[in-house]
Amino acid sequence: MKRYIIIALLISIGGLAFAQQEEVGGTNTERLGIDAAQQKLKEVSVEKFEHDGFWRSSMSPDQGYTTTRLFEGGPLGKKPIPEEEGLNIPDRYVLGTRVDYLHRGYSSFIMYPVRPIPIEGITKTISLWVAGRNFDHELHILIQDFFGRNFELYVGKLNFQGWKQLTVAIPPQAMNGWSGIVQRNYHYNNQMGIKIVGFRVDVDPMEAQGSYYVYLDDVRAVTDLFAEDSRDPDDMVDSW
Repeated sequence: MKRYIIIALLISIGGLAFAQQEEVGGTNTERLGIDAAQQKLKEVSVEKFEHDGFWRSSMSPDQGYTTTRLFEGGPLGKKPIPEEEGLNIPDRYVLGTRVDYLHRGYSSFIMYPVRPIPIEGITKTISLWVAGRNFDHELHILIQDFFGRNFELYVGKLNFQGWKQLTVAIPPQAMNGWSGIVQRNYHYNNQMGIKIVGFRVDVDPMEAQGSYYVYLDDVRAVTDLFAEDSRDPDDMVDSW
């Protein structure tokens, strides 16, 4: 009997440790974003960088100049979204940006689409693949909430070799529905979600010399599609 009691105690301790690990480590997407009684989380593709001329770049002309174009290739570790398998969706290119500095110092440059890229549903996380060339530069994502207000979120440092998938969590909006990165407000039922308006790289001043290259690919989001999927087909759209 004593042996069974000890085994049961060890199982209980192990379960508690696992629960604490899940609480502290990783990104629990079910607890991010707007609070809702029900959720339908899904990973969706946001941008594959397949359209030439859709992305541009810029930096202050007294700091340097940028060149942006598409290149064939991509990270070998990238796995397709299960729902996209067999659909033959084009995925040949990545976005590359070259920066030529005029002098060393604090600077930054941005890569931006010609128009904002909307993300359906209530976004919980955004991820993308980056080849950062092991520089101490910092990547930020620039977004707009549905009120058109601009926000920037820190994605991570680019101090790694080769491709790496970086992920950023979207902070939940305030309970009053007006503060923070607002993705839904019951006063405006015809729209929700956020839009991506670009990426900004803050340059480490000690490494702002010569030329720098960075590549982006496969922007995805984990988003809550419960509201879209549960909308009645005969419900009118308030967009007139």
